[in-house]
Amino acid sequence: MTAVDDRPEREPSASTAMLSRTATGRLVPSAADRARGALSGLSRHDRLVGWLAPVLITLIAFALRLVGLGNPARFAFDETYYAKDGWSLWRNGYVRDHKDDADGNPDTDLNADILDGTTTGLWTGDPSLTVHPDVGKWLIGLGETLFGMDPFGWRIMSAVAGALMVLVLIRLVRRMTGSTLLGCVAGVLLMLDGLHFVLSRLALLDIFYALFLLCGVACVVADRDWYRRRLARSFGDGGHRAGRWGPVRAVLYRPWLLTGGVMFGLACGTKWGAIWPLAGFGLLVWFWSAGARRSLGVRQPVLRSALADGLPAFGQLVVVAALTYVATWGGWLAHAPEYEEHLSSTQYTQFTGAGHCAEDEDSFVADDLDETARWPTATEPDATGPAEAWQSLRSLWYYHQDVYTFHANFLNCSTHTYESDPLGWPLLNRPVGVAVTNDIPPGEQGCDAAPDSDCIRQVLLIGTPVLWWGGSLALLVAGALWLGTRDWRFGVAVVGGLVTWLPWLLYDDRPIFLFYAIGMLPFLVIALTLLIGRLLGAGTVAGPARTAGVVVSGAYVILVLINFAWFWPIWTNGLLTHGEWLARIWFSRWI
Repeated sequence: MTAVDDRPEREPSASTAMLSRTATGRLVPSAADRARGALSGLSRHDRLVGWLAPVLITLIAFALRLVGLGNPARFAFDETYYAKDGWSLWRNGYVRDHKDDADGNPDTDLNADILDGTTTGLWTGDPSLTVHPDVGKWLIGLGETLFGMDPFGWRIMSAVAGALMVLVLIRLVRRMTGSTLLGCVAGVLLMLDGLHFVLSRLALLDIFYALFLLCGVACVVADRDWYRRRLARSFGDGGHRAGRWGPVRAVLYRPWLLTGGVMFGLACGTKWGAIWPLAGFGLLVWFWSAGARRSLGVRQPVLRSALADGLPAFGQLVVVAALTYVATWGGWLAHAPEYEEHLSSTQYTQFTGAGHCAEDEDSFVADDLDETARWPTATEPDATGPAEAWQSLRSLWYYHQDVYTFHANFLNCSTHTYESDPLGWPLLNRPVGVAVTNDIPPGEQGCDAAPDSDCIRQVLLIGTPVLWWGGSLALLVAGALWLGTRDWRFGVAVVGGLVTWLPWLLYDDRPIFLFYAIGMLPFLVIALTLLIGRLLGAGTVAGPARTAGVVVSGAYVILVLINFAWFWPIWTNGLLTHGEWLARIWFSRWI
């Protein structure tokens, strides 16, 4: 049995799906042949278009997100935390507690003072116990530093991140399918999703988490191509026999995997939820590596790959992600003494593990606190040199323990108007109203409602229904096709969708929100795009099946576009009469 399939290429049949063929409809060669670069010409003939088209779609996505970016001209939802934290990071090096008032006028609070132009004297001298890592807040603060401490300034980097997600997804799907067309379809679908659109226009952390997560996945997929090509070429050049280990030294250093570790580390440095995708795609790296060795004749590939590939990959993906994550806390570590002085003996440090809900059932009360408990580093003499760095790292660990205690215990009794059950996220069960202006009377702000009615402005965090409902169905079909055809591309969609969704079921006893599902969205889009590829079929020759596939696929994309346009006003704080608003609120649970 040879490592390369030397059989002549078969003529394509009309019934063969596009995903088993190249972008021009030619039969996909064997796994070994692909690894050796047999498809290297696939991306060359349209290399220019393969970049120009994605960049054009990305610019369109960015332009859409810039329209009225400063509207509403106030803090919306949790922007009140992250915008101030980002501003503090760039000015203080760490997040300080903010005052309740900055201009001395008791009739206006801090938010009003900032909107009126007050940008100094906002902070107390104490550090703030923030409950999310700092990467996203650093990026929000960058926008504020470049454009000012105002709604446009604290939202601009979210718009940049959202547009970059479109570019990354296009290139990822293009790599997976060998088709610039399908890559652009994926980018257009992502561009037209409402959840992604609104998060790209708010100073929240989730859009940055989703960007770095998608970049990490794109790096892992690129590593798969790099690894298989390097393995196959080394296998052929080195004279290894089937049944042996195959090349090891040649694939120890995997640059794409190392870059992926940095991206996953940045994702974790934005929100801890990225740990689950890191674990899921880390396992896929191992299985893909084993599959590559099996395709080249290596026996017991899963076990051998665990040693030859799994351990080095763990170092370059997981360990690098961990080191990157720690590095993102550089500002905290540089000011560890302030945290040791002011936050080493909070109720989270002193919590002994028992508590109950308060009488109003909306807050958690600790039954007993050990008031003597402090971080050990708070009572130690200040160290110098390497010992000081170790002391600061230990303090950061105790800080993480306190933040985890907060999330795991002190939120369990909380409730929120817009909390949602993660089981219903794919169906958009409960959106989040991030800003609303009710009861605008006729004649004001351009309201042309009937005399007995009024107008409303709203920003609603909800996905494009046609996209999410179709994507959820596509994910189910992708699961069946992954099992039935063993096509790894469907595995990317399925694994990505599950690891960004199901772990949230572990935390459904506290308030969680629909927009946490933004990490799941790219994988719904990938599943949809792969199915569109199946519908389009192979080659360019028109036929009944291909024509039907083009019609169905095109109609779906157009339907998503129409749905996006219909919901535009409730994503952009547009003025609607009460009746027009109700026409877009399809279910009572959306109110």
